[in-house]
Amino acid sequence: MADLTIANTVSDLIQGDVREHLPLERIPLQGDVLGLGTTSSLENGELTFLRNASGNSDIWRCIAHNGSIIRLQPGDGSGHFPYVCFTGDVTALRRPVELGPLQQMKHRPIQEVISTAIKQERQRGALEEAPIYGIRLLAHWDELVITVASKLCMGQQRRNQGFSSESDDGSQAEMSIYDRLQHYRLAPLPPEQPDGPIRYLGKSMQWDCCGFFDREPERGLVTVPKASDHLHLHGCSTDLAYGGHVLHDHPNTRLGSIEQLVLYPLQTIESLCSDLAINQLSYAEGQIHFSVTNAGALDVSDVGVAVVVNDRFSDHRYLQIPWMDAGASESYSLPWPLPPGQHSIAVVADPHELVIEPQSRRQNNRMDLTVTIP
Repeated sequence: MADLTIANTVSDLIQGDVREHLPLERIPLQGDVLGLGTTSSLENGELTFLRNASGNSDIWRCIAHNGSIIRLQPGDGSGHFPYVCFTGDVTALRRPVELGPLQQMKHRPIQEVISTAIKQERQRGALEEAPIYGIRLLAHWDELVITVASKLCMGQQRRNQGFSSESDDGSQAEMSIYDRLQHYRLAPLPPEQPDGPIRYLGKSMQWDCCGFFDREPERGLVTVPKASDHLHLHGCSTDLAYGGHVLHDHPNTRLGSIEQLVLYPLQTIESLCSDLAINQLSYAEGQIHFSVTNAGALDVSDVGVAVVVNDRFSDHRYLQIPWMDAGASESYSLPWPLPPGQHSIAVVADPHELVIEPQSRRQNNRMDLTVTIP
């Protein structure tokens, strides 16, 4: 198993609706498992992977409309993730950071602190070089702004921009895609103006965080694909009241102290993908028969299938498959009487290429058949 497994990427997520999903049941949670992700548009929210008292890991879903969290359990019907990245048990890769020098970085951006920690541990020979570093962080914040992904909250962008523009350094926050998401603020004291654009949650200031530091964020694997965005960090307050995406570059996020920081050098990466295929295309007794298979590693939703006879696209038939598990296959029979003569039949899965699938795997999305009717 690779050190890090990615089901879709952050780049895939921000480009639009994602139809590929990985169920909770396919993520191993035995031992120290790092990960983060986003739930479906129906459920809304962020995913945070936290250690539990037994030494294993749990996934907590952060809820968009109020910033609260719930622990996900296999079989509860809430675990289909359009984007998630996770490790196996990385206990053997744990590299605790020497915190003394870092405590001088109070109120510095946490991305800068973690970058400094990586350099520090590399210089003292305590950390291997790696393309991506996993992170576990226990921190106390003087003030914290979080976001929770939700399509229902995209209208928050204008309000959030207004809040950011009040800051001397709000331009950076305004440029972030996270401005489109629901924002929440945690601080020891409530705001002087309770009706401000960012909702105040409370004073739960100690947070258990998990995330990744990508040395090449331009790839968009686990962070926003920008040269300066190395860090993607999710977390939950240690009283298990709130959770979400730590908006580390927001001008109103201020680090108090780091109580624990562990880095994990992740060397190998595996990307899961979809692979739709058309099989067993035949024609008999006035009906077109074929099967659609999901040969990939991800479940797929809203799969379209086009059936075209004699290249007459104006007269084609279109099927919609609401959901198809990885490894599943569905067979179909479509009545279509053909007159005597030679005819071409084409069946195409995902003709509009809405499903994220590597180009090298798209050849089997189409199957053609020539039939002669006496």
